[in-house]
Parts: sequence; C-alpha cells; structure tokens
Amino acid sequence: MNQKRKILIKFGEKVKELRKTQGISQENFAEKAALHRTYIGMIERAERNISLLNIEKIANALKLR
Repeated sequence: MNQKRKILIKFGEKVKELRKTQGISQENFAEKAALHRTYIGMIERAERNISLLNIEKIANALKLR
C-alpha cells in the first residue's frame, strides 16, 4: 500500500471516529459541513482525495477549531 493511500485511510477513519463519538449521523454531518452525504461516506472509506478547503469544512463541522 502506498503512502498516499495510507493517509487517506487514516484521515477517513479519524473523521468517522470523531463523527460517531459526537453522535452525528453521516447525513447530519454532511449538512453541518455543507458537503454531500455520499461524499462524506467516500472520505470515510478512503475513496476520495479531499481538498484542504473541504478538510476545513469537516474540521468546522466537528468543532475542531
């Protein structure tokens, strides 16, 4: 497995963990982040290479800043 793929997996797992810890469904989380629900699922499954702008939206939705 290449390094890029490992990073996507780690990021997706962490997003999912934090979302679940906060008791937020994918649908509600997507709404808070102003992203599509299927996009959130793809991030959590490491199927998308996410932009920094969308990382910021996710961080804000998770109240990490």
